[in-house]
Amino acid sequence: MFSGTTTLTLDAKGRIAIPARHRALLHEMCEGKLMISYNPMDKCLPIYPYDEWVQCKQKMDAVKDRSSTFRSFQRILYANTYEVDMDSNGRVLIPQSSREKIGLEKNAALVGHGEKFELWAEDVWLQTSEKDEQEFADELRSSSAERMDIGFTL
Repeated sequence: MFSGTTTLTLDAKGRIAIPARHRALLHEMCEGKLMISYNPMDKCLPIYPYDEWVQCKQKMDAVKDRSSTFRSFQRILYANTYEVDMDSNGRVLIPQSSREKIGLEKNAALVGHGEKFELWAEDVWLQTSEKDEQEFADELRSSSAERMDIGFTL
């Protein structure tokens, strides 16, 4: 559904403009209502259309794991997830606390990631994507690549 990478600049109020190519679909899917979360492992902000977030929440609520690790995960996730609305110009306010969590000051990368987006500080995204590409290429070159089934041939 969502793919591609767009570089963005936060405005003075901490907003990003969702690329025009995604706005109509987001209005159709969720009337511009989005959920901005936090991924502590990757230091990025997953951005879900509201209904996608509801499905994720339902899946998480169905998990029977009540370990302290899972409870910590839930606490971190819910404490750092915010409902936002896309305005008539396609802009979304990124909460200050979320921007601070990922070191986002001005330049950002909005990355399509299937059913959601990921918002990254641009410099972190460039480093991460370069590292990911290298690791993936190394994996494909290794003998274990024969066991990898990604569903299509590159």
